[in-house]
Amino acid sequence: MSVSPVGDPSLLIFPDADKSPLSIRAKALVFIDPRTRQLRKEVERLASLPVPILIQGETGTGKELLARHIHRSSERPGLFVALSCSSLSPNHGEAELFGYAAGAHQGAPSSRAGWLGSANGGTLYLDEIADLPLALQAQLLGVLETGEAWRVGATQPIPVDVRLVAASSVDLWQSVKAGKFDERLAHYLSDGRLELPPLRERVGDVLPLAEYFLGIYTQRLRLPLPGISLAAQRVLERHDWPGNTRELENVVHFALLVCDGDEIEAHHLNLPAAPPLKRLEHALEQLLDEGDTGQLAALRELLRRAEARAPVLAAS
Repeated sequence: MSVSPVGDPSLLIFPDADKSPLSIRAKALVFIDPRTRQLRKEVERLASLPVPILIQGETGTGKELLARHIHRSSERPGLFVALSCSSLSPNHGEAELFGYAAGAHQGAPSSRAGWLGSANGGTLYLDEIADLPLALQAQLLGVLETGEAWRVGATQPIPVDVRLVAASSVDLWQSVKAGKFDERLAHYLSDGRLELPPLRERVGDVLPLAEYFLGIYTQRLRLPLPGISLAAQRVLERHDWPGNTRELENVVHFALLVCDGDEIEAHHLNLPAAPPLKRLEHALEQLLDEGDTGQLAALRELLRRAEARAPVLAAS
């Protein structure tokens, strides 16, 4: 993990040299927006504490990147081991997660540590932990609470020291109510809960991320670095980003490839125009940030007139 080339602590980068079994594409988070600045403070507080952590956030927000930063900040000597729970074998998930003893099944002449054993002394990152089968959830909790793991086919447990950092794009407590997630495991994860907001809720991070990705792709493709026009900046800030950081990276990448001048223009982004209400919301946020009393008074008058017209429009 590193910060920006100029040492900016507000930019968190996942270097290409740091390989990941999940093959992350979006390799950066920024902490410019007030919500992510507060998140970073909470991350720094929790990283050194001996507690499990649950990162809640939509797909593509950078949950694994945040988990890797937590591991580095914790200074645990072991490895950071990342596993997508949906990738576990339906038939051999227990052996894959907890390992197995020699001769435990046909074709297994030697023992294997499993994902959990590989993370001994370090951090086990479980992506989409709600996808972990219920039986394995209970077993995992037992290992974390006792510090002992039973490999499949073993005659005695082995000691393990693993810090769990889990991620989920669904509300685990709703899964508990639906009977699809272990309530005790949900409680176990509740002490270190982090909320990674979607990109649409941290507008202050959009342009710094876009500029970062633009710099990365111009270097990679050996192209001159274009600017981002004011019109394009407005489009980027008004877009809802359903695909979050991953979508932003793709948009910037393709805009660079079709840009034919010194600046990326709005049409190069190939994004739909924001609806009127979204534009009004963005303008209001800007006015509140700038604190321009004259413009705020004009806005109040505009809203008053709109409210007065609403019954007429509803009746027509």
